[in-house]
Amino acid sequence: MITLSYYKGRIISEGGEIPYGKKEKGVEKYVAPAFRYREIVEYLNNSMIAFEDNVFGGLKLTEVKMKLSLRDYQDKAVDLWNRAGKRGIVILPTGAGKTVLALKAIEDLGEAALIVVPTLVLVEQWKQRLEEEYDIRVGVIGGGGREVRAITVATYDSASLKSDVMGNLFKLIVFDEVHHLTGQSYRQISLKYIAPYRLGLTATLQKESSSRVILRDLVGDVVHEMEVDELAGVHLAEYKVKTVHIPLSLEEKKEYDFCYARYRSYLNGQRIQIRSAADYQRFVLRTGRDPKARTALLSRNRAMDIAQNSSNKVEYLKQLLRDNPEDKTLIFTRHNKLVYRISKELLIPAITHQTSKKEREVMLDGFKSGAFRRIVTSRVLDEGVDVPDASMAVILSGSGSSRQYIQRLGRILRKSKNKQARLFELVSKDTSEVYTSRRRKRS
Repeated sequence: MITLSYYKGRIISEGGEIPYGKKEKGVEKYVAPAFRYREIVEYLNNSMIAFEDNVFGGLKLTEVKMKLSLRDYQDKAVDLWNRAGKRGIVILPTGAGKTVLALKAIEDLGEAALIVVPTLVLVEQWKQRLEEEYDIRVGVIGGGGREVRAITVATYDSASLKSDVMGNLFKLIVFDEVHHLTGQSYRQISLKYIAPYRLGLTATLQKESSSRVILRDLVGDVVHEMEVDELAGVHLAEYKVKTVHIPLSLEEKKEYDFCYARYRSYLNGQRIQIRSAADYQRFVLRTGRDPKARTALLSRNRAMDIAQNSSNKVEYLKQLLRDNPEDKTLIFTRHNKLVYRISKELLIPAITHQTSKKEREVMLDGFKSGAFRRIVTSRVLDEGVDVPDASMAVILSGSGSSRQYIQRLGRILRKSKNKQARLFELVSKDTSEVYTSRRRKRS
């Protein structure tokens, strides 16, 4: 008879061969990655091979029942996930209720579940939501939390670090913002956890991308996908996006043109074309051995700094806020330098990665209560802030990532009575920011 057990992210088989198993030297044991647990058990059952399963070592979940009812598209998403063998990814816009899908999946499955999230803010939000809906205590791993319970929330970092000891404790893993799982270090979570049932949640995942290929094996196929415009006006707020092209000051324009021309001159002289992230990475690697390449890179960075942090953008923002004093507004930038500048000049609370957990909670609570009507941030709030009545967002600078753009838009799309959400995107005219703006709006 075959005996299956778990050890540090691996399935150990004694007494017989298993799929994906490699024989250990000198002993009658076969070792397979933990994430193949489901396929191994299915193979043994289908082949009518007798085996003893000692793999699962987690807690049993008592019956849970959520209080909310699902919307039609949420119900469809859960149904499609169930039909896919309780494995797969659901893509819904921010504000469309992805959390509710996970709650329903946990309720239906009735098995121990781990929810993995990218930020401590989301750890707290998930914990609070789960405890409110199910009326149970929820475990937390990360940010000082060390309690494992039948339903546990963990950051990606903590779930990865604890994968050797926690890998056999859960039958279901919910990957919130599942695109993080494609990172090399975080893949350990999917590889070292046995979880036969897996649900990935995200607001966007590029079609025909390498990320989808990677996630297909680790989590499952995309089982349901909807875009913002399909839900706007019904389940999400109506919204408008306005891109404003703002000229640089004369001094800024002169320096920008000089720096960018020096960068382009080097590329042209070396016949280098930057068409992808890989092309750009190869150019960056050249700077380690070519002083002229380093000079070109520094010139490009200075040009981008000028475009992203222009004085005219700040002046436009000031007027925009004066014209809309009642709107609860989130202001996004790419770098902390501009965050602190705006915070100081306009006396607006600032949140960056340097902000302590306590300060961040005070600011977000104040924003939700209306004590603060504006918050300025870099990338910290791209994921993980739930502000139902925020009605305006301003992007002063950002990356070319469509995911980041959709996440920032999603921060203002949660529906409330008579709400008209507005997103202002400020782009420096006649600079490379114009291209960046176009790129991030592509799906």
